[in-house]
Amino acid sequence: MADEGNVISDLNLGNGADTEPAAGIVTQYVKDLSVENPNAPQSLSWQEQPQIDVQFNIGARAIEGEMHEVELKITCSSKSESGTAFVVDLSYCALVGMRNLDEGQSHAFLFAEAPRILFPFARRVIADAVRDAGFSPLMLEPIDFNGLYVQQLQAQAQQQADAEQGEPVGHA
Repeated sequence: MADEGNVISDLNLGNGADTEPAAGIVTQYVKDLSVENPNAPQSLSWQEQPQIDVQFNIGARAIEGEMHEVELKITCSSKSESGTAFVVDLSYCALVGMRNLDEGQSHAFLFAEAPRILFPFARRVIADAVRDAGFSPLMLEPIDFNGLYVQQLQAQAQQQADAEQGEPVGHA
């Protein structure tokens, strides 16, 4: 027979303390935005189909206690045979609060979920910046941050497995 006193005691362990896992965006902001239109006004009348290059990177760092900063860095450039039409560099950030998450959960939130939340806002900033530079707004395609995160974890696991097996000594 269970001791009812222990059951009641176990239910009251929190005593008002918040012990549930929680994570969320506290605030979002543009940390850095650079728009270059190096060949204006000539570039505004170029007729060639430009090559659009989009690069992105995700960074995260601890700020203090339960607060972290997540940075979504996106660089977009438009180039054609005539030259560079525009380059936009954006660092779009969020202050993220996390409490009672294990390391795996917090890493996944910082590098997959938070960027997924930030991306639509960063996408709008880039579209507006390109439009303000005199071009049609650049509407970036959605990015599957969760899928990319899982791929990166799998690649790291494979590299670790390869390293543990050792490298071949010579070539045949």
